[in-house]
Amino acid sequence: MKFRSLYSRIALTFAALVLLFGGLCGGLDLVAAKNHQQEIIQRLSRGLAEHIASHWPLLNGEGFDGKAVSELFHMLMIVNPSIELYLLDAKGAILAYDAPPGRVRLKEVSLAPLRGLLEGGALPVKGDNPRRPDRREIFSATPLKRDGRIIGYLYIVLAGDEYQRLAEDVWQGHVFQSVMWTGAGALLLTLVAGLGLFSLVTRRLDALTRTIAAFDDASFSGTLQLDGALQSSPDEIGRLAATFSRMAERIAAQVQHIKSQDTLRREMVANVSHDLRTPLTSMQGYLETMLRKSDRLSPAERQQYLEVAVRQSRRVAHLAQELFELAKLECEEVRPSFERFSLQELVQDVAQKFELAADAKGVRIAARFRDRIPLVYADIAMIERVLTNLIDNALRHTPEGGEIDLTLRCEAGDRVTVRVEDSGAGIASELLPSLFERDSPLRRDSGRHMGGGLGLLISKRMLELHGSTIEALSGEGRGAVFTFSLAAPA
Repeated sequence: MKFRSLYSRIALTFAALVLLFGGLCGGLDLVAAKNHQQEIIQRLSRGLAEHIASHWPLLNGEGFDGKAVSELFHMLMIVNPSIELYLLDAKGAILAYDAPPGRVRLKEVSLAPLRGLLEGGALPVKGDNPRRPDRREIFSATPLKRDGRIIGYLYIVLAGDEYQRLAEDVWQGHVFQSVMWTGAGALLLTLVAGLGLFSLVTRRLDALTRTIAAFDDASFSGTLQLDGALQSSPDEIGRLAATFSRMAERIAAQVQHIKSQDTLRREMVANVSHDLRTPLTSMQGYLETMLRKSDRLSPAERQQYLEVAVRQSRRVAHLAQELFELAKLECEEVRPSFERFSLQELVQDVAQKFELAADAKGVRIAARFRDRIPLVYADIAMIERVLTNLIDNALRHTPEGGEIDLTLRCEAGDRVTVRVEDSGAGIASELLPSLFERDSPLRRDSGRHMGGGLGLLISKRMLELHGSTIEALSGEGRGAVFTFSLAAPA
């Protein structure tokens, strides 16, 4: 059987731990109870051997009194059958005992435990059991002296064979059975309670998993429909569910944004295709005319056709370059190379590039710098591109006799604001919010604003890489104003 679910694995692990812990605790309790019982018995009977030796004559003039020893051992074994008495010599050899033949299998008892007991060692102290060499038992002992010299020991095993037999019978008794069943019941109750608690926890996790799976099946749209218990839970699982819910909202919003961006991309491709088709068709028409009527065209007509074809080809090249530039910006393949430079000098240089075109159209370009302009920290090539786009856009929409004003102004917070203002027809206020998007009205209204949309979109993307934004202020018949700012750290 494979345990695939979290609950089954937790339940199996918990059951194994409970049983292992219960068995370990039960075994340790039995060992501790047995040692405690032996300590109590040895503590109570510690002076038993000394008391017997002091009140019973075990020695005579020649040494040990064999008859007295035999009578004593026999009497005590009858009075207390749980003890076993042995008479040892000074080296631990067994001299006398009261037991059936063959029951005593040791001829000598180790004296080290006896010395430990007599010197006050920690109880229980266990010594050799002459009847069972493989076991060590609690005992009582006392030295037997003559003329101040130890000639032997009285050695009493306190937990003899009869005691062991009775102790083994006790484990089968009512008290032990009650304790065992009580312990087993406690373990079973702990196991059931733990499994129930794990079930409550994993049930909520399972509900959260199903909710997330449903969100996945819905292609990450909509919101997570969380269970009521998950929403009201203040614990870690409740916080996890709330976190997943917020994450799902962001994912759904991002998916919707991606879909919207994809729609806008398709629209932009369609618009660009239309923009390209017009100059390409015109260029193709003039070239085909020259090819078919080359022998009938005058030099002036041929020159006119060539000029139109070249003009249209430049328009196509310019649009293709803008598309390539925009694609690199949106794919984040372009990173600004920041440096300090004079924005005032850059504005003057860009304005000079348009002087001939402005003079030909009868438009005046004026650059005004009222304040002392500090050096800005930006990518000089990108800022030049932004200024070129804005001035070119202003020049195309400013009528003859109009004016284009370029203004630089220091702002609080170490920034320099650039303002490009023209005296053209302006832009309707309802068109301003989407002016810098892919579906810019300047692109849709190609008859009036030819080609301005991509330049503004490119400018916006470049300024975003500088942590800045571009704004448009205008009204119908009041001209257009474009502003942006750049950092000028000290």
